[in-house]
Amino acid sequence: EARCAYVIILMALFWCTEALPLAVTAFFPVVLFPLMSVMDSTTVCREYLKDTNMLFIGGLLVAIAVENWNLHKRIALRVLLIIGVRPALLLMGFMIVTAFLSMWISNTATTAMMVPIAQAVLDQLYKSELESVSAEQGSENINKAFELQEEPIKSNSSKVSEKKGERFMFFFHVMTVENDMKQRNERLLEENHKKFCKGMSLSICYSSSIGGIATLTGTTPNLVLKGQVDELFPNNNNVITFASWFSFAFPTMILLLFLSWIWLQILFLGFNFPKNFGCVTNASAKAKEKQAYSIIKDEHKKLGAMKFAEITVLVLFIILVLLWFTRDPGFMPGWATTLFNTNGTSFVTDATVVVFISILLFILPSEIPKSFSYTNSKPKIPVPATLLDWKTVHQKMPWNIVFLLGGGFALAKGSEESGLSAWLGNKLTPLQNIPHPAIAFLLCLLIAVFTECTSNVATTTLFLPILASMAQAICLNPLYVMLPCTLAASLAFMLPVATPPNAIVFSYGQLKVIDMAKAGFVLNILGVLTITLSINTWATSLFQLQTFPSWANGTTS
Repeated sequence: EARCAYVIILMALFWCTEALPLAVTAFFPVVLFPLMSVMDSTTVCREYLKDTNMLFIGGLLVAIAVENWNLHKRIALRVLLIIGVRPALLLMGFMIVTAFLSMWISNTATTAMMVPIAQAVLDQLYKSELESVSAEQGSENINKAFELQEEPIKSNSSKVSEKKGERFMFFFHVMTVENDMKQRNERLLEENHKKFCKGMSLSICYSSSIGGIATLTGTTPNLVLKGQVDELFPNNNNVITFASWFSFAFPTMILLLFLSWIWLQILFLGFNFPKNFGCVTNASAKAKEKQAYSIIKDEHKKLGAMKFAEITVLVLFIILVLLWFTRDPGFMPGWATTLFNTNGTSFVTDATVVVFISILLFILPSEIPKSFSYTNSKPKIPVPATLLDWKTVHQKMPWNIVFLLGGGFALAKGSEESGLSAWLGNKLTPLQNIPHPAIAFLLCLLIAVFTECTSNVATTTLFLPILASMAQAICLNPLYVMLPCTLAASLAFMLPVATPPNAIVFSYGQLKVIDMAKAGFVLNILGVLTITLSINTWATSLFQLQTFPSWANGTTS
């Protein structure tokens, strides 16, 4: 127990300080567990490539194919064209698109794609507003000059020069005041533009983190949870599937995304909701919206018509999602249970499905062969490139996460084999006197704070085995504490270093740390409250969290 605890503490320190790359630290169990007689090397190494790792790899292969053919950009621009460019709707449009894409591809890639698009649209809005202010100001000055010229002079000739001098002095004074007002209006316009840019930047990085929680493959902590549950509770009846996770996490994501949209709108656009939604419009506002709309439309036109490769990837993606949902939907027997079931054991998992689709990406062509060529009187068919090639995968696949996942599974196995999990569980039994909702809330708060300074993968890897032991000790469904803490690991909203999407938007130079901290603090609170609400309402009925399951009890006995 003490030796295993030493390895865990050592890895926690290295993960928190990042003295070594996270993936290198994940290899510590391969060396230290055998040397300390915690586990033999064969058992440890087996933990580094499990079903969850293959699910992660397959999901990333599909995401790489989507990115490779710019399908994600086409979807993003099309949705923005539908929603419109009025301030509040534009903010909502970028958040919806970013969250949706983050459900299927990496949060980092989504943010890196969306920020330049948002920047181009906002720059055009600002340019249009400046031109509108200059035009209105010029028109007012011309009118005042004509009024002065047309006014008749009825005095005698001796006073003409005096009158003219007074008028020109008056005109000069008016022009000075008008110029001051123009500069003041331009400064106000620039301040509003900067605030809108800050709000838009934060909305993109926040919604990418929020969107990732909706699907099992959306972000790595979700896969860490599935792997830990399967590792610690091998007889859990496949309680965490793509469909069951989506049923729990998607409503949570929608609610949190809506609350974050309201909060960012209040913080950066103000309380003028009619103006934010474009209910009060004039000719200049309509012209400004039209020009911003044209920017998005031009970007969409650059993509051209949908290519054969895009259509094929989209069809494969839809098939993948349908197979995931219908494999084991829960309320009825799925196709995997019906077709690939022997003695009550289903041999097909979510990883099987996604790896099958991934293999097809390396087989199917990216375009239809159009013509034959003849070489030495023999027809030769030109072979088009496949939808995905290994060179692209090698460049874009984050292999370090695979080893990071494996290191977490090795730690969980070591804790179980050494008896550390049981020892921790016994020490945490006094927590059974605390109301369960309070436990969920406090743990979410703890994880949300911890994940601001540590990788969300490392956070879930360290905490989930401990929380599982605690739940067993107090006869609480382990999922009651493991589910909310997994979601809370994605609430990295306050610091640029908390998660890569935050760092990307911060690198554009429009944000200060205080801007992110101020917006992120409230959003963290909203996130913790939303997760606590979800775990005590629809998640309770979905996973039967009010009962202590037999599969959890069997592990302790």
